[in-house]
Amino acid sequence: MSREENKGIVRRYQDALNRNDLDALDEVVAADIRMPDILPGFPQGIEGAKQIQRLTVAGVPDWRVTIVDLIAEGDRVAARITMTGTQTGEFFGIPPSGRTFRITGIYIARIANGKIVEHRGVEDALGLMRQLGAMT
Repeated sequence: MSREENKGIVRRYQDALNRNDLDALDEVVAADIRMPDILPGFPQGIEGAKQIQRLTVAGVPDWRVTIVDLIAEGDRVAARITMTGTQTGEFFGIPPSGRTFRITGIYIARIANGKIVEHRGVEDALGLMRQLGAMT
């Protein structure tokens, strides 16, 4: 696939997450996706990704990820992103705070046969915890 096609897959992936359309993820994410950076306690594969998405929107219903930059080379696409939301429910063990947040992150997706087969990423988790009042 071309670099632009691979970027399009990442855009569709992010759009599905922003709409919380878990069924649409099946169209662009491989069932056995490898996610070495997944949170502890969550299974590998698309079901692990869907579990995290469900917990995320339960605590932050207006969760939104904006793609700032997309860079593609070969079968990989790097995305620089901004994540925003308001925590109105429990969020991974943090009681509802009513606080809004804005953090940045980056991930690299590897594409094969029109689907994301590997996802590695980092985000400003410390900044998120501070903005939610979970730590100073």
